[in-house]
Amino acid sequence: MEKGLISVDRWAEGSQAYFLTNLHTDHTQGLSSTWAMAPIFCSRVTAKLFPFKFPNFNLTLLRVLDLGSWHSLSLISPSTGSKVTVQVMAIDAYHCPGAVMFLFRGEFGCMLNTGDFRWEKNCERAKLAKEMLLNALKDDAVDVLYLDNTYCNPTFQFPPREVAVKQVADIISSYPDHDIVIGIDTLGKEDLLLHISNALNVKIWVWPERLQTMHLLGFHDIFTTDTSLTRVRAIPRYSFSINTLEGLNRMHPTIGIIPSGLPWVVKPFEGNGKLFDSLLTSGYNRSKVSSKGGKQNDKRNGDGLVEMPSATYINIAVLLKIGKSI
Repeated sequence: MEKGLISVDRWAEGSQAYFLTNLHTDHTQGLSSTWAMAPIFCSRVTAKLFPFKFPNFNLTLLRVLDLGSWHSLSLISPSTGSKVTVQVMAIDAYHCPGAVMFLFRGEFGCMLNTGDFRWEKNCERAKLAKEMLLNALKDDAVDVLYLDNTYCNPTFQFPPREVAVKQVADIISSYPDHDIVIGIDTLGKEDLLLHISNALNVKIWVWPERLQTMHLLGFHDIFTTDTSLTRVRAIPRYSFSINTLEGLNRMHPTIGIIPSGLPWVVKPFEGNGKLFDSLLTSGYNRSKVSSKGGKQNDKRNGDGLVEMPSATYINIAVLLKIGKSI
């Protein structure tokens, strides 16, 4: 495809149409409420969430793409000045709410940009998305592929989502007298929280802005901002620190859970209070998780921290700070 026609998750000058695969921050760098360059194409769910992430954004610039339907764009070739027709289809990426991949076709052939995605072999939703893609391609081939290869390294072997979320629920139910804090982003991990709520018959506390997001996504009865109603709290990931966990444990025994795809090993705490500085390293050393949910050995250090990788999106780091009880 000729340069100067479209951009996907890239928010710089020089294109005539822009496409957003999902609303996670690493895909919106450079995008702001003052955006006025050109239309932005996205899924219906992303468009619904968009004003919350970008207040005062000019919503007339948003173009909703329904899943599985071809949409035609009339653009101008920067090199010849002639009309160029580009067709695009949005396909469910099964990542965070609203996440899609984009299939483009035109005189340039077929181009697929997957964005972030997770299609699991036995997932019905992923099967439908794959079928949608194959039907759209028919006898055509993908000429250019932009692939999310974040976890393509063969060392990353993770259990299915349904196994992972069950593991997390089992951990929580194993400690009925402990408070639970789960570090999450402003979007994503809803499946995990819903499973915990349904499996344990509990409400989940979230901070007020996250509650608004949950309501926009149609979840009205499961989440609350009243801490007296539940022992399970989902807190902003950026606020999750060793100091926070230690402070909570001085008041009540507390378990911290971080859903993350990052490879990590425990290293000694260095005193700055930030969980990611003290625990997450570039090393990768863990026992494999059974795809059937088999037990793993916990790795415990002298500080009472337990490493127990699992998966919601990819893996869960579970940190237990229960003082002398460990």
